[in-house]
Amino acid sequence: MGLKQEIDDCYFASIAGMDIPWMLEQQASRRPDKPCLIWRPFEGETQSFTYAELFDRSRKLAAGLKARGVNTGDFVLLHMDNSPEFVFAWYGCAILGAVAVSTNTRSVARDMSYFTEVTEAVCALTQPKYAEMIYKACPDLKFVAVTDNDAGEFRPEFSQSIRTPYLRFDALIGGEPVDLQPADPTRNLSVQFTSGTTSRPKAVLWTHGNGIWAGRTSAQHYRLRDDDVAIVFLPLFHTNAQGYSMLATHWSGGTIVLQPKFSGSRFWDVCLEHQVTWASMISFTVRALVSKPVPQHNMRFWSIGVRVPDIEKHFNLDTLGLWGMTETLTHGICADMDHLGPPMTIGRAAPGYEVQIRGPDGGLCALGETGRLFLRGVRGVSLCKEYYRNPEATMAAFDDDGWLDTGDLVRTDTDGWMYFCDRDKDMLRVGAENVSASEVEAVIMESGLAAECAVVGQKHYMLDEVPVVFLIPAPAGEKMQPAELKQTIISHCEANLPDFKVVRDVHVVDRLPRSTLEKVAKNILREQLAEITAS
Repeated sequence: MGLKQEIDDCYFASIAGMDIPWMLEQQASRRPDKPCLIWRPFEGETQSFTYAELFDRSRKLAAGLKARGVNTGDFVLLHMDNSPEFVFAWYGCAILGAVAVSTNTRSVARDMSYFTEVTEAVCALTQPKYAEMIYKACPDLKFVAVTDNDAGEFRPEFSQSIRTPYLRFDALIGGEPVDLQPADPTRNLSVQFTSGTTSRPKAVLWTHGNGIWAGRTSAQHYRLRDDDVAIVFLPLFHTNAQGYSMLATHWSGGTIVLQPKFSGSRFWDVCLEHQVTWASMISFTVRALVSKPVPQHNMRFWSIGVRVPDIEKHFNLDTLGLWGMTETLTHGICADMDHLGPPMTIGRAAPGYEVQIRGPDGGLCALGETGRLFLRGVRGVSLCKEYYRNPEATMAAFDDDGWLDTGDLVRTDTDGWMYFCDRDKDMLRVGAENVSASEVEAVIMESGLAAECAVVGQKHYMLDEVPVVFLIPAPAGEKMQPAELKQTIISHCEANLPDFKVVRDVHVVDRLPRSTLEKVAKNILREQLAEITAS
């Protein structure tokens, strides 16, 4: 047995006897009456659920799924905005042993068909606004179960007329709770689709061991206690809210205050009412709050990815630098809550992960140099299991020694603190979303109006960047006036891509600049674009 295998075995031993149902049962037993979920919709009344109630409802939902033919190992689409039903459904799938496929609710029918095809999902749990789209896009599902509300907005006209082909979501929670299976950290837990440099998203598969690692390790990084209260408004279908916030809080016995999405006008009122102590933030949400009065609050820290002393001073709290991705479950790089580090740092390698920064020749960078970030852990524990049904992508991402090529460029200073520099892969960051330029390009080429195109990010004052395209028209495109071509391309994107992937502008050109390897020199294209400012 090699040293690496011995280390891997130690990591698996550290989660033996644990899975997500075990975690919930532990909390329901130790803190049955403690609120674990407070729902603050924009419409309707506040709802509060204890650990005992969450455990009971999730077990009943598992029983309801089982009664309708969903078995251990089956994949279940969860296409929901933030809501209590999402939380019940995600945990219910975990208890049954089904695999929750949490999908971005900004996805279009084309995406949902693809997600269902890749995972071979057997059913979907969703909300009224998405029900018809899912039913038409995914005709092979056994059933589509629909809530009576859209993230708190009650839909009586839908719930009263609900019938085949739909089931009432509430009907899944009507029976006796299902018994727990023996804990198995190697059992498949969930899938999240992440954008890559290929044209279609990849299905990142987590095990129950991954879920335990995400919750436990995130809680340790944040130093969470059972009296901590988190406000959660980032989408639960993503790793940030799902792993960093929900699982971390429920691992530590705390409370999450859940909102449908971010609301700058409601933020401080909700935080003060529920004595919120921390939040996972993104740049958009911070910018939205800068101009508002800052009250006396209970916040200890914001997790925003980098340390920013100006934000700390303005809001009277700490900011925590960190780096992670869906494949790493939690933060592979993180500052310490007692040693926040210099401005703009993302921290240092987190316990449980090995980090290398490699230069163009594959050798290790010296302190102070910028290079490509590689990270190593244990697949199925501290790293995702695989890209589901995509062995080629899995092999491309992980080398023979287990190192994950993150595609990100980072640097260290001479003291070892790390800083994010750029994405080496062809990715855009639109608000909180990763966007693959090649996926957008492929959709544009399908229109038949472009002979060649290149999608790049244009700097944006609130969203970091937005996608725009430079294209050489095909003969069909040459027949159109520039304004008509632009609108047709944008409309084609709107029909085939989520809104955050739709190009905001179309630049018609005679040729595209090339690098020495004949690749499109996207840096030159980006330099031609002025930043989109508030005005």
